[in-house]
Amino acid sequence: MTSDRLSTTFAALADPTRRAILTRLMSGEASVTQLAEPFEISMPAISKHLKVLERAGLIARGHEAQWRPCRLEAGPLKDVADWAEHYRKFWPESLDRLDDYLRDVQNKEKKYGYRKHGDKGKRA
Repeated sequence: MTSDRLSTTFAALADPTRRAILTRLMSGEASVTQLAEPFEISMPAISKHLKVLERAGLIARGHEAQWRPCRLEAGPLKDVADWAEHYRKFWPESLDRLDDYLRDVQNKEKKYGYRKHGDKGKRA
């Protein structure tokens, strides 16, 4: 996975219309017309969104007679999930540090007799 491909995927996911299209495709294939139904934008605009998703590898378009179904391709989404997984450990560590900090502040307030809630700096 190159960072360029990941950047292309993130760029495609940055637009709420494209994310909504992907959400719709989670339930199965759909035509361009079906995908356009919930949006108040033109068919050319929908087509542009689909081209961005297709270039990012997030959708594939088929050809069945006159029906051109679009379907979700989840590979790039897995790449994003794998990339984000590396940062998962950051959150518990950060929350643990915050918990330690708050505990220290509370202990200092008890030790030095500071009042809570708006009376910072004043002794009890």
